[in-house]
Amino acid sequence: MKRAFLAPGLLLILVAIGGRYTLDRAGLLDLAWVDLRVIGLVVALVVLGISAGFKQRAAVDREGWLVAALLFFLFQIASSLWAPPAARVGPQTVDLVLLGVLVVAFYRYSLSGPERVVRFTFQLFFVAAIVYALAAIFVSGPGEQGRYSAFGGGPNVFARIEVLGVISAVALFMLSGRVVPLLVIPLFLLATVLSGSRGTLLAGGVVGFAALLKLRHRLSGAAIAAAGLVAVVAAGAVWALAPPEFTDLFQERFVEQTVQEQYLSGRTDIWMAAVDMFIDYPIAGSGVDGFYGLIGVNQAVEYPHNYVLAVAAEGGLAGLGLLTASIVLWTRIVRGGGERPQLTGLAVAATVFVALSGLFSGDYYDSRLAWMFAGLAAAAALVPARSADRAPVMAR
Repeated sequence: MKRAFLAPGLLLILVAIGGRYTLDRAGLLDLAWVDLRVIGLVVALVVLGISAGFKQRAAVDREGWLVAALLFFLFQIASSLWAPPAARVGPQTVDLVLLGVLVVAFYRYSLSGPERVVRFTFQLFFVAAIVYALAAIFVSGPGEQGRYSAFGGGPNVFARIEVLGVISAVALFMLSGRVVPLLVIPLFLLATVLSGSRGTLLAGGVVGFAALLKLRHRLSGAAIAAAGLVAVVAAGAVWALAPPEFTDLFQERFVEQTVQEQYLSGRTDIWMAAVDMFIDYPIAGSGVDGFYGLIGVNQAVEYPHNYVLAVAAEGGLAGLGLLTASIVLWTRIVRGGGERPQLTGLAVAATVFVALSGLFSGDYYDSRLAWMFAGLAAAAALVPARSADRAPVMAR
């Protein structure tokens, strides 16, 4: 199997991490129309085309999940035909087109060498999480609500990158046996708490608990003791190294608002509005960005803050059916992990984490990391592996 060329992967991941970045965010207001995602994707596709990335093929009959996903994106774009007048059809269409191109390109790239691509992807997210955490703490500082983020992005997106940093640290430890990546986890946890993103913390906790349940029979007593020690040390390091604002934010957002007041930032009202819209438009939905066009434009709510409810409200049963078909077909591929169960499992963990986070915040384009990791997991499960190419087993 030919080794994956790293340049296109770097460009694709940078485009995904960067999100929506137009030059007005850099202070160049006259060039606000320049969308760096388009430039990055064009360059990545050219480099990917020059490399061997497009030559590796998986069995076409096993790529039904990707076909269903593309049909889902196309249906969402087509639903602009019946979207309400106030819907932001143009920007949403651009987002969906770029999302589809990004997912296909990264999946095709992953097929060129899953072993190297998985390792390279987690290395990049590990570094990105460090850079984002340091930028948030020492450069950007707390926002108006006392929540931290970096590089102009929102706290929830920032928190996802930090939890992906945790997953990446664990992945690098499992793939190399080196303990050093685990030592950075306290920084990632600190940054995640400072973001104030409760949904992201919950999603990360669910994935972590599920991983422990799956591995419980493989872990020795020494490994469990070591994990407990790392958790205690991480908690102590977070508490000791945290800035003064940490205690106030933790007390206000996680204790007072969440536990005592049971305040969920109005999520329940927004979700019920999306459910009501699905009831009103059950077959094909209200059209792309219909939630904003009918409700959000009057209530200053950008989107339903739940990916599945957004699909239900704006795509109806048709959209839900295509999304479900893609998920079911993908699950059949990654179940068991193929010939690389460890690599596939790590990519699945990242996919599920981002997907669960999308149940609390984010719009369609914010799901890009879940779709990309899904493609990475599918490639790891599908491409035949030679014995010399198999991923190393976790150090015992």
